[in-house]
Amino acid sequence: MKKFLLIFTLSLIVVSNVMAAKEVKYTIVIKNKLYEIREYSDRLAIETKTSDQDSGFRKLFKYISGDNKDKKEIKMTTPVTQTEKNGNMTMQFYIPTVFNESNVPGPNNSEIKVLNIKGGYYAAIIYSGRTSDSNYIKHKDILENQLEKDKVPIISKPIRATYNSPFTLPMLRRNEVMFRINRNT
Repeated sequence: MKKFLLIFTLSLIVVSNVMAAKEVKYTIVIKNKLYEIREYSDRLAIETKTSDQDSGFRKLFKYISGDNKDKKEIKMTTPVTQTEKNGNMTMQFYIPTVFNESNVPGPNNSEIKVLNIKGGYYAAIIYSGRTSDSNYIKHKDILENQLEKDKVPIISKPIRATYNSPFTLPMLRRNEVMFRINRNT
């Protein structure tokens, strides 16, 4: 039985690594024991309103799988992010840097928008485990409280970022909570 569990665990690790996607690039400006401050450049994303994680993910996944105006498949990137906008939850997939505003395929689904996310500074706390709401809220509160203590001005709603496939074991998952911050004060 132990041998089976070991083989099963190693298989999941291999599958997780094979399914790894290209990550949005950033520069770490400050890193302490609890969080990082990162600088991101402008980046393209597709976004949709979502009533739950699965519905938004399916819409965006169809777009990158070729259900777009150019019928072009687009490689998956990480993270997948969620944030509140105008009282609605939204989900974003980031578009690889080979695309820009002039060559990114238009969506066939009117619920999907292509947008340019302005670069800037973001504070991020990294955690593993399940992507449950309680785990997310716990880490959001930790980061928000610490940024307040450190007098770092938060200028966005919290952003939930996930990096791994659902098949990744919880202890191997990378999740983050991020806030856009004002670093000029």
